[in-house]
Amino acid sequence: MWVGVLMIATGTCLLGYVAWQFWGTNWVAQREHERVTRALQTQWEEGGTQLSPRQVPTGDASALIRIPRFGSSYVVPVLEGISTANLARGFAHFPATADPGRVGNYALAGHRVTHGEPLRRMPDLRPGDAVFVETVDATYEYRLDTDPEDLVVPFTGTWVLDRLPKNPEPGGPQPAQKPRQRLITLTTCSEIFHTDNRMIAFGHLVRTTRTER
Repeated sequence: MWVGVLMIATGTCLLGYVAWQFWGTNWVAQREHERVTRALQTQWEEGGTQLSPRQVPTGDASALIRIPRFGSSYVVPVLEGISTANLARGFAHFPATADPGRVGNYALAGHRVTHGEPLRRMPDLRPGDAVFVETVDATYEYRLDTDPEDLVVPFTGTWVLDRLPKNPEPGGPQPAQKPRQRLITLTTCSEIFHTDNRMIAFGHLVRTTRTER
């Protein structure tokens, strides 16, 4: 009898944990996305500390991402540095990669499932889709060049973070191999459930709009 009760209790706990991971973390993270976004916009608009992304301390928000393919209300903050905490609050910017609009590769990671799911619909993206990166003094418009479903790499495939990523697989998706490219790279899990593989999309800068504050 007690064994049966214990098994039921264990099963209930496991179901509760799964429910929290898939729904609870999203509820918390989406509200954190909104809070961080509002705080950053207020900081920019009210003349508080206005730091360019390269000056923003690790763990703080430096930019806002808008992806029209995901809807007009889609806006997610970017936190400086790759950490579990940052990924639970929005996009995380790989610290050794370029800043927005700069020569090099502005590389970002985001969850596809749980913790706000900023890239749950990553497979819906297509070449030509826009990704807008808003900072304190400019908005950078990137256009995607590759289909995310065409490039899945193991988590050890760090070549996608290079200044000018070059695919080691002959004929594989990669940015145009031109010097002084201004690129963006989006990375997320390749599957809804746990995986060590990453889905990748590359894009390039097409327009910079300066902001007067």
